[in-house]
Amino acid sequence: MNCYDHRYRNMHPAQVTRRWFFEQCAVGLGAAALGHLLAESGYASGDPLAPKAPQFAPKAKHVIFLFMAGAPSHLELFDYKPQLAKYDGTLPPADLLKGYRAAFINPNSKLLGPKFHFRRYGQTETEMAEILPFTGEIVDDIAIVKSMVTDAFNHAPGQLLMNTGTMQFGRPSMGAWVLYGLGSETKDLPGFVVFSSGAKGPSGGDSCWGSGFLPTVYQGVEFRSGGDPVLYLSNPPGVDRQLQRDSLDALNQLNEMRATVTGDPEIATRINSFEMAFRMQAVAPELMDISKEPQETLELYGAEPGKASFANNCLLARRLVEKGVRFVQLYHEAWDQHSNLVKDLQKNCLNTDRAAAALIKDLKRRGLLNETLVIWGGEFGRTPMVQGGSDGRDHHPNAFTMWMAGGGIKPGVRLGETDELGFNVTKDRVHVHDLHATMLRLLGFDHTRLTYKFQGRPFRLTDVAGEVVPALLT
Repeated sequence: MNCYDHRYRNMHPAQVTRRWFFEQCAVGLGAAALGHLLAESGYASGDPLAPKAPQFAPKAKHVIFLFMAGAPSHLELFDYKPQLAKYDGTLPPADLLKGYRAAFINPNSKLLGPKFHFRRYGQTETEMAEILPFTGEIVDDIAIVKSMVTDAFNHAPGQLLMNTGTMQFGRPSMGAWVLYGLGSETKDLPGFVVFSSGAKGPSGGDSCWGSGFLPTVYQGVEFRSGGDPVLYLSNPPGVDRQLQRDSLDALNQLNEMRATVTGDPEIATRINSFEMAFRMQAVAPELMDISKEPQETLELYGAEPGKASFANNCLLARRLVEKGVRFVQLYHEAWDQHSNLVKDLQKNCLNTDRAAAALIKDLKRRGLLNETLVIWGGEFGRTPMVQGGSDGRDHHPNAFTMWMAGGGIKPGVRLGETDELGFNVTKDRVHVHDLHATMLRLLGFDHTRLTYKFQGRPFRLTDVAGEVVPALLT
């Protein structure tokens, strides 16, 4: 029964009491409330992943985040400190460590000089470690930020902060926010795709690419480098494509009936995921088959068809953005060098340097770099003090280095400075929230206005902080 029932059309206004209104108009009120909720969640158009216009003209349309989970040592790779080499084996100044809290070591541990030689690369004569020769080849195309800071000094909180804007579980990841704000340019693939390589997955787990309180249609979808990109994507024996289509049609009809009754946006997510999987069966196998790439391209990345690797993932990231995927994130969890610093850094750079540089070169030659923002970095830095005898460094939130390229980033920028020991930022401090604000600005958003109401208040990726970094923008 509702307020449009013919029995109530001729009621006198005096008869329309408050009690009658809520008794008889419940369906209408529910529909209005549902419409508001669906519009807020992006479901009003019927497709929550339909492309949406940003708040203003964007510089970037896609993001590829090369996440070096475990925290690369800025002191070995990007931020050479002659004074740290000079005072190797001595205690750090007492005033430097006042109030400092380290994760595992005594802050009074002795200083450890850089373990690799540095050289100058490119026309910008940028100083970087000799174990990054391929990054050296693209150094004039990237902006290097040496003044990153974070609030966390352990891996899971640090990775959550970098990926979701908070150290707490349950918040949407940056990829989910981007997909929520912009939608997807492809109907045949997820708008947010995740790969993982290295020794293990990130310490923050799949919360690093989750949707938090946003509808789950915006969460990242983890792809594998070999076989089916997503488990159980292939049909079982005896199920052909027509039988699957008929089954999905029946299931979708049941889900739509239930959605009409409950108004639950998660049912729309379920329908979307079933349909997405059906379409992916036709396009994903070919997309993931990198053996069809020219040999020159495979050699550029160091990619080997059929072999899971960071190099293969970088090549797949390029193929995905070509197909309209909005956000691609590559996790390489291998950078936590509490010991074996020299050996492990050499191995990590061997596994990632060539492919990361190839991604920039490949995007550039295909005309995709201008619209694709590429970010490289981990969750924090490493201490100037030694751990593990003479060959390791502890976690360090006070200073670390990241680089960015494409998508409106000014090439050749060298932003920020640290003190003579690489301990604290001394110039152009960039917090994780500032990185997020800058990323969203390049995608066409004021980070303070890309919000979602949850538990009575609007939330955003940058929480209650964050400033765009103008020096990084073209």
